Amino acid sequence: MSWSNWSGSVTASAAVARPQSEDELAALVRSANRLRVTGAGHSFMPLCESGELIVSLDDMTGTLHVAPDRRTARIPAGWSIRRLTAALWEEGLALANQGDVNPQSLAGAMATGTHGTGIDLGSLSTFACGFRLVGADGEAHWCDAGTNADLYQAQRLSLGLFGVATEVEVAVVPAFHLAERIEKRRWAEIRESYDELAQQHRHIEFWFFPHSDDVILKTLDPCDPCDPPPSTTDMEETAFRRVLDIAARLPFLTPFLQRLMMRTDIDGGRRGPAHAIFPSDRTIRFEEMEYEMPRAAGLDALEEVVGWIRRKRLPVTFPFEYRTVAADDIWMSPMNAGPVAAISMHQYAKMPWRSLFTDAEAILRGAGGRPHWAKRHTLDRADVAALYPMAGRYIAVRRAADPHGKFLNPHLEALFA
Repeated sequence: MSWSNWSGSVTASAAVARPQSEDELAALVRSANRLRVTGAGHSFMPLCESGELIVSLDDMTGTLHVAPDRRTARIPAGWSIRRLTAALWEEGLALANQGDVNPQSLAGAMATGTHGTGIDLGSLSTFACGFRLVGADGEAHWCDAGTNADLYQAQRLSLGLFGVATEVEVAVVPAFHLAERIEKRRWAEIRESYDELAQQHRHIEFWFFPHSDDVILKTLDPCDPCDPPPSTTDMEETAFRRVLDIAARLPFLTPFLQRLMMRTDIDGGRRGPAHAIFPSDRTIRFEEMEYEMPRAAGLDALEEVVGWIRRKRLPVTFPFEYRTVAADDIWMSPMNAGPVAAISMHQYAKMPWRSLFTDAEAILRGAGGRPHWAKRHTLDRADVAALYPMAGRYIAVRRAADPHGKFLNPHLEALFA
């Protein structure tokens, strides 16, 4: 059978299994020489690729269990964030933060350090309080801060290296509502006021087309209870898709098209339950690279990479996305050295991206950046050791949990074997 990720750039010829119970999953794990687990395929790196067996947990049974104190909930690891947050809402609960899309599996999002935005809010991995794992021997066991503590610390951002998670205990908060505001601002203004704005809003981010002098600013703040919004997206994509298709045929028009597009009025927003406002429909296929760097270096790094694109008139068709994320203590997290600015660079899937990303990566690495593990990067084993002080301990836990490398693939073997 064939498998591909969401963007279509990572493919594999492998058996794809969809167990319906933990017993079926355990039998698959015991019998496999190599296997990887896939969720919605939103990783741009070959994290889920396997030449033998790929496992999807979409059909696994399971239910939501809320703790008596209502501070945590145990959730089937294969549930999508969309399904999870809807189920939590029925219980009067929510995740404290989400990213801007929600088809990913909970376990997959945590395994790669997926995040939203907010100066006081960490990645989804920081919400994990414990895991039930089917290990390389097919046996299920639990880990948390007090039980199998080293395994738990490594599993918080696991890249799928320590076993197959079937259940995750997650920190939750009382349900809340959000008001979204989207508006156009001058880049020079945001460049000067971003830190102040980040203090004023629970969530803030902006998109910056590199050939325009304007940015699209988005803020989210708590609001009074209200009905779900009529729209499932923050911005309609039809006109942008037309611009991208023209740029794919005539790349030299990219600067003109971006400036033309940003002449339009941009003023909007939605209100509703938090889980309906955090995500937006994203139907245009793209490739993505994201680097996290010390927050103080973020705006300068963005200005440098945009200046490089402008000087060379490079056909970078998507806007840069700029967010802030709180620090954490997770061994392999890009946020474990302090709060970060996250700079995401995208390119339309129909257009060349590899050389653009490679050159831009050098600028972002030079600013002290470390990549989002699920998005395009060129780290090697030496880079991992240099960038992550806990890499040696992480690798030792991996070796103990999976001595024969059942959960490795060529990409991960080069980094962590």
